[in-house]
Amino acid sequence: MNEEKKKCGLYMRVSTEDQAREGFSLPEQRERLESFCKFKGYEIIDYYEDAGISAKTGNYRPEFERLKNDIKSKKVNTIVALKLDRITRSIYDWENLMTFLDENNAYLDCVNDEINTTSANGKMISRLLMSVSQNEIERTSERTKVGLAGAIKCGHIPHVAPLGYKHEDKRLVIDYSTKDIIVRIFDLYYNGYSYQKISNLFNEEKVLGKDNWRDSTIQTILENEIYKGDFIHGKRTKHPTYYEDVVEPIVSKEMWEDCQVQKKKNSRSYQRTLTYLYLQKLKCPKCGRILGGKATTKKNGNTYFYYYCNDCKIQFKEKVINDYFSQFIDELTEYDSVVNQFFLPMIKQKFDEPREQLEKEINNQKNKLERIKKAYVNGVFELQEYNEERKIVERAIIELENKLDYTDCAEELRFTPKDILLKRDIDFINKIKLDKEYQERTKTWKDYTRKEQAELIMKYVDEIELTLVGNEVVVNQINFRESICKPCQELYDNGYIDTIKPAIFGNVLGNIRFSNYLPEEEVGEIIMRLRQYYDVGYAEATYYVDKQVFYFNFKEDNSAIVRVFPLKDYYKLDPENKMKTYEFGIIYIREEDKFQMQEIDSAFDYIPDESNNSVIYTKDTTPIPIGVKPVKFCEENAETTN
Repeated sequence: MNEEKKKCGLYMRVSTEDQAREGFSLPEQRERLESFCKFKGYEIIDYYEDAGISAKTGNYRPEFERLKNDIKSKKVNTIVALKLDRITRSIYDWENLMTFLDENNAYLDCVNDEINTTSANGKMISRLLMSVSQNEIERTSERTKVGLAGAIKCGHIPHVAPLGYKHEDKRLVIDYSTKDIIVRIFDLYYNGYSYQKISNLFNEEKVLGKDNWRDSTIQTILENEIYKGDFIHGKRTKHPTYYEDVVEPIVSKEMWEDCQVQKKKNSRSYQRTLTYLYLQKLKCPKCGRILGGKATTKKNGNTYFYYYCNDCKIQFKEKVINDYFSQFIDELTEYDSVVNQFFLPMIKQKFDEPREQLEKEINNQKNKLERIKKAYVNGVFELQEYNEERKIVERAIIELENKLDYTDCAEELRFTPKDILLKRDIDFINKIKLDKEYQERTKTWKDYTRKEQAELIMKYVDEIELTLVGNEVVVNQINFRESICKPCQELYDNGYIDTIKPAIFGNVLGNIRFSNYLPEEEVGEIIMRLRQYYDVGYAEATYYVDKQVFYFNFKEDNSAIVRVFPLKDYYKLDPENKMKTYEFGIIYIREEDKFQMQEIDSAFDYIPDESNNSVIYTKDTTPIPIGVKPVKFCEENAETTN
């Protein structure tokens, strides 16, 4: 044993609160080391404390470096620490330290491990203990990595949620309040916009209430694999780990990859000219991935569009979808007209941002504001950073509250569900009686540009389900957006919107416009309002449930059935269809009946008003003079005209 006087530097380190709770706090280490030195008769020269720093290789510990410098200058010749792992947990670092101590005639003494390096045995034991310590670290690291990998595969992404996503029950899920911004960024870039052009556009529009969008922000979004459902852990390390399909994607893998290829082109001068009708709406029938799109242009100038899955080697023509979709096209375009004129103003914000979602998001933003305030009080933010963050959140709250106000206003608009039914009745009659004017004013599917067709599909279609029959891809069904379908279904169930149904009239097969039960007084009001424009007739018919056939005394004088509806609520009266017959009301128009207003435009731009209740309704065909109200929605209450 070397009898040289031990001039000690007491080294203390903590890295986490957990170590402090286990008895490794700096004051406790200091007390125990002082007692140890007093017992050993060591002279304490100085104290060296590294707080909140791990002993991993590469971590800079300023106090430990100061201790080594004091050893070099001979101020200290012995390091005293509580445990070996307070010094290091790496065999490599340990051997370097041993060499350093030998070169400077210095030693190490550990209280709990009962070792010192003043002898060969002490050095050997220290090496054994260090091996055990490093093995435990590596095993813990392996367990951590396995656990982290499992969590990531379940959607638990250990990062701040990027724009378009949010954390819900620790999982990263799509944030539908900002998802469309991401879709738009990819779509704009895909169609030739540069980073700068997109950021300028967003600044002009003040997207999310911000006017500081940068091209670097757009680039970061476009390069983030999370938007195609994948995640890279340790992206900036030498050995990153790639995880596929860990979250729900916002864009298809093909579109994401196309946008990476696009970076190689001059996006300022490049403008994509092809429009895919069903992009983002189709998933592979085998693996469920969002399909990509491509097109070929033949020598004759015709362009043919295809959708494909690289992984499953599936490819099919767009015509497969078009052929199936054609049965919905006329109904969809007609419905879109009604939505824009009536339905949209009535329930506009309920489509994409229902009241409950808006209120929930407002509460989330208010909670976020409180967290920012607490962080500022606790010294996490400087005043400038706090003000910037606060303004962003406050702007978001104001925008959400404005949307909520609009939702409240939309619920109080003058248009009623009966207006929708009435308008559709009038449109049907206009198509028969004023066909030329109707065609001039009505935009059909073939009149839409391809871009407009794509926008209409994007607006109403949520997903098109595909299936494989042998090697052929066929459409299983079209899922329209629930936000559109649900309120529409509610209107249909309540009798305020019609649908087309096949029907047998005696021995004649045809299609009819059918609506559900309404009370007689409401039916009467609609007929009364219709007779302002057309001298419609009313009849009743018997429907034989078992034969599914209509039999009624209806003159074959080139009259046209406008709409058929049940006179009783048979869904409630006869849920199991045990009754033999149902009674239906029929609104019809005769060949000789003409539009009764002087201005033809009134047939398309106005609907009869319900405000006149002075006329008694009868089922006889009698024109009723009542006011009208405009079809086009405007913010101000429209004045009625006679």
